[in-house]
Amino acid sequence: MLAQLLRRVIFAQLILGSVLAFWLHTRGTLSTLQACALICAIPFLVMALVDVYTTAVSRGPEPWSAWVQSLFGEYRAGVIIFLFRQPWTREAPRILPATGSHKRIPVVLVHGYLCNHRIWDDVVPQLRAQGHDVFAVNLEPLFCSIDRYAEIVESAVQALLAHSGQKQVALVGHSMGGLAIRAWLRTHGSQRAARVLTLGTPHIGTQVPQHIKTQNGIQMTWKSEWLGTLTPSETVATHQLFHIAITPQDNIVYPQRAQVLPNATATVFEGIGHLQMCLDPMVIQWIKGQLDEVDVPSASAA
Repeated sequence: MLAQLLRRVIFAQLILGSVLAFWLHTRGTLSTLQACALICAIPFLVMALVDVYTTAVSRGPEPWSAWVQSLFGEYRAGVIIFLFRQPWTREAPRILPATGSHKRIPVVLVHGYLCNHRIWDDVVPQLRAQGHDVFAVNLEPLFCSIDRYAEIVESAVQALLAHSGQKQVALVGHSMGGLAIRAWLRTHGSQRAARVLTLGTPHIGTQVPQHIKTQNGIQMTWKSEWLGTLTPSETVATHQLFHIAITPQDNIVYPQRAQVLPNATATVFEGIGHLQMCLDPMVIQWIKGQLDEVDVPSASAA
């Protein structure tokens, strides 16, 4: 669903770019080669404008150098994820067995708002090589209550446990994906969760402007009613499962340093953007290190 939507957006940008390039060409402003270059550049220019805008409105009291660094990193991540990966996927999510010889805890990967499982392309091979069976889900419909995603997470958990023969899984969520995991915990309990990692998740909500109001978008707004009912429903033991990664230069989820939970462990990564967290080598190494600490016996050993 998302892939089709993104393809349509890219094609629409190319059509509008073609109209603009043709008009400028007929006026003698651009040569034929320059007009073709402009058409191809339109999606990249749109991505740049989005990143500049989101960085400008989200900027907190952090050093300018870190924000500039994050802007370039976020632009690269956005181009890779939104122009080259997510729009062109046609494969449904499935269990990807570990390639490493030492079997470790299976992992459910949960993407965020307006993303799909391809956002984890840099993460999946490294987790599999480390010995983890992996299931990167797609959250659909795109625009609905986050509570509805709990059953998608549950289906992945059941599939991984049946495949691996283990009793627990680890869950990793980016952005809204972390809230989908919390919705799953509220519905299905924490007995099968060994550890939860979240990257750039709006645990307290984000102040990003809501230009298009959707149900899940409203639920993620700063101190929303939905978040206000979620946190009190969780126990200290549930929060202790969480290890939270944040970046003070997050251009989508802000105020950035507020996105923590009581009794959860937080790690700060400087100078990277929101999407970039799923591609950054330091963050991926952190994920691997966190999962490496989890050792869950198989069901047959119980």
